[in-house]
Amino acid sequence: MNNKSFNKLSDKLVKAFLKNKIIKPLPKNITKKFEVSNKFRKLCESKVNQPVVGFKAAGTGIPLIKKLKEKEPFYASVYQRNFLKSGKSVKINKSTLGIELEVCYKIKKAFFGSKGKISMKSISKYISQMAPCIEVVGYRQRKKGITSFGDLCSDFGANVKFLLGTKKKYRKIKIENLKTQISNKKLNQIVNGNTNTVYKNPLNSLRFVLNKLKKDKINLGKNFYVFTGSTVGVVPILGKGLYNGKIEKLGSVKAIIN
Repeated sequence: MNNKSFNKLSDKLVKAFLKNKIIKPLPKNITKKFEVSNKFRKLCESKVNQPVVGFKAAGTGIPLIKKLKEKEPFYASVYQRNFLKSGKSVKINKSTLGIELEVCYKIKKAFFGSKGKISMKSISKYISQMAPCIEVVGYRQRKKGITSFGDLCSDFGANVKFLLGTKKKYRKIKIENLKTQISNKKLNQIVNGNTNTVYKNPLNSLRFVLNKLKKDKINLGKNFYVFTGSTVGVVPILGKGLYNGKIEKLGSVKAIIN
C-alpha cells in the first residue's frame, strides 16, 4: 500500500474515533502484519490532538498469543475522552467486542527520567496507586472477531471506554493470584477470572508496557495510568444494564451498558 492510501485510511479511522462513527473494515494489508498495524496505530494516534491519560496493554492472554501465533502483547494510548469514573454509562454498538476486568496502576512521572530497563525489582518505586477497572472493547469498523493482534492494534487498540474504580495507595500484594469476577445480575451472567491470566501477572504486563514506552521514546511529562489487560478474557455483553467487576484485595468497579 502506498503512503497516500495509508494516510487517507488513517484520516478516516481518526474521524470515526473522534465522532463515534463506524466505517468499513480496514484492508488486510494493514491488519494482517503486526509491524504494519502498529505503524498505522502510531500514525492515527499522532493525528488525535487530545489529552492522553495513559496506555493499555492488550493481547496479554498467553493462550491467545499462542493461538494467534503472535510474539508478545502490544500497547496503545488511552485518551481522556475514553476515561470515565466507575458507574458511568457506556453506549455500545454492533462492533463492540465485549467487556473486560483489569488491574490498573498509576505511574509517577519520574518514570520518564529513569535510566535503563524497568525490572520486576525496580518497578515498585514508579507506582503510586492501583485500582480495579473495566474496559469496554470494540472496533470503529463494521467487523467482528479477532484474527490477529493487528485487528486490535490498528483500531486504537480496540479501546472504547475505561471505567476506573476507587484508587488505593500502592502496596506489594500477591498480585499474581487474585480471584476476579464480572457479572450482570439482571441477565444472570457471571464470569470468574484470575490475575494470573494477565501475561503471567499484571505487574509483568506493566513492566512490558513501561519498557515499550522507553523503547518508543514516549514522554508524557506527567503522571499516567497503565491498564494491564483482562483477567476474564473478552466477556460477551449479553444485554444492557449494570456490569459489576470485583478484584480480590483491590475492590470493585461498575459500568452501565446502554
